[in-house]
Amino acid sequence: MGTVVSFDVPSFVGLEPVLDWLHWVDGVFSPFRPDSEVSRLGRGEIDAGDCVPEMTEMLATCERLHRDTIGYFTIYPDGRFDPCGYVKGWAIEHASDMLADAGSGDHIVNGGGDVACRGERAPGSPWRVGVTNPLSPGALACTVAAPPAGLAIATSGLAERGLHIFDPITGRPALTFASVTITGPSLTLADAYATAAYAMGDAARDWVETMDGYEALVVTLDGDTWRSAGFHYEA
Repeated sequence: MGTVVSFDVPSFVGLEPVLDWLHWVDGVFSPFRPDSEVSRLGRGEIDAGDCVPEMTEMLATCERLHRDTIGYFTIYPDGRFDPCGYVKGWAIEHASDMLADAGSGDHIVNGGGDVACRGERAPGSPWRVGVTNPLSPGALACTVAAPPAGLAIATSGLAERGLHIFDPITGRPALTFASVTITGPSLTLADAYATAAYAMGDAARDWVETMDGYEALVVTLDGDTWRSAGFHYEA
C-alpha cells in the first residue's frame, strides 16, 4: 500500500503467515499496482463480483463509513477509486488479530503510522506510541500510553505522504490541518475516521465528540493543537 509495516513482538511467534497475508492484501488492494484488483476495478475492467469476497465486504463497509462521516470519508478521494483510507487500517488490524490467534498477546504492529497495540511491552510497562509532529520532522506531538486491553492509533496528515487528502465535498485539497490522530478500539475505524476528520477541517471539532469510543488530537497548519475531551496523552 505504498508504505512500510513494522512489528515488535516480545514473545516470538512466526511472522511468515502474517507477512504472506499482508503481501496478498497489497497484491489485491493496492492502487499503486496496475495489476491489482482495485486498479482493475477502478479502470472498469472487472466488476466487484469478479473480485475476492473481501472486496465486496470492503465496499459495503466503506459505504456505511461514508454515511457515518456525513460524506467526508470516501473511496473516491480525488475522483479515482482509492480505498487506502480503509484498507491500510483494516490490514494492520487483521495482522494484529493473526498474531493474537498465534499466541502473541503482547505486540505492536505499525503500518505507516497506523498502530495496533495489544497487551504490554513488558509486565507493568505499557506500549507507548509517539505521535509525530507533522510540522517538525523527527519531533513528537505527544506520546500515547496504550492500556493492556489494546489500543488503535491512526494518523492522517502531511508527515507520511505529504498533501494527499481531498475534501470530497468541494473537490479541493484539505488545507486546514497538518494532522489528525484518532485513538480507539478498532484500527479499521480509527484510520477511516482520521481521514474523514482531516478532510472536514474545522467541522471536525464538533464531529469527533460524537464518535463513541474514539478520541482525537489535531495539529493545525499554524502549529496549534486541540483534542477531544477524552484524548489522554503524555507530554
